[in-house]
Amino acid sequence: MMGLVLCRAMKFLCFILFAYFAAGVATAAPLRIVTTFYPLQIAALNVVDHAPEVTVENLTPPVAGCLHDYQLTPADLARLARADVLIVNGAGLESFLDKARGVVAQAKIVEASTGIELLNGNPHVWVSPLLAARQVENIGAALARLDPDRAELYRRNAKAYAARLRALAVKMRVGLKDLPAHDIITFHEAFPYFVREFGFRVVAVVEREPGAEPSARELADTITLVKQKKVRALFVEPQYPARSTAVIARATGAKIAVLDPVVSGPVAPDAYLCIMEKNAAELQRVLK
Repeated sequence: MMGLVLCRAMKFLCFILFAYFAAGVATAAPLRIVTTFYPLQIAALNVVDHAPEVTVENLTPPVAGCLHDYQLTPADLARLARADVLIVNGAGLESFLDKARGVVAQAKIVEASTGIELLNGNPHVWVSPLLAARQVENIGAALARLDPDRAELYRRNAKAYAARLRALAVKMRVGLKDLPAHDIITFHEAFPYFVREFGFRVVAVVEREPGAEPSARELADTITLVKQKKVRALFVEPQYPARSTAVIARATGAKIAVLDPVVSGPVAPDAYLCIMEKNAAELQRVLK
């Protein structure tokens, strides 16, 4: 009998605690989060999943790509002025924000790449699923610190999504490790962390920066390298034209394939995972 009473008392206590914490989250002040570009938007959506009165708005349009030469618009400045929290990649990617210091001064800035060691200053850390998981954890920890009323939810969501990213990395490594070819050419320098993670080697890039088409001499050198290294695949990115890559392919017979740096896509929580699955399938298709 005593055991039954204790059991009921514990259930009642759990109910009260749940109601207390739920009420705390439900009555927390609204929070407006702005992310600088697409992969951070997807990460933030996962971290704030089911958080009431929390919105995530992306600053830059999908056509902005990797933000190398992005210029702020009046609409961007308005979004920044409304932000409570601004999530940035960091690592030098968002230099355009230097011109908006006065506007973003009121927002609390979360740098997703904090603590991640860079390769030659390259900011494209999110293209590695393992480093994307680190970014998610950084975002979760920062939001928990800045918004204590929803802290437990942020931590739980970040832990769960980071685990999914790490599981994806394991799955991709297993599927890609035994491919006979590992030398590739990419469109631009977006993939050093990705190739390090999965055992590939970028022997050349077509454009150092998106939009800076190679000279005739640079094209000729790349064509020679493709022939010397017997490179099977030239990887383009869906966000950019593939004119120069097509010239190299015609001259060498190498296949053109798509490798997506995840800078645009559907605004859906699983979008990053789906795009990376497609990247793995494309690598297997052209390099097997």
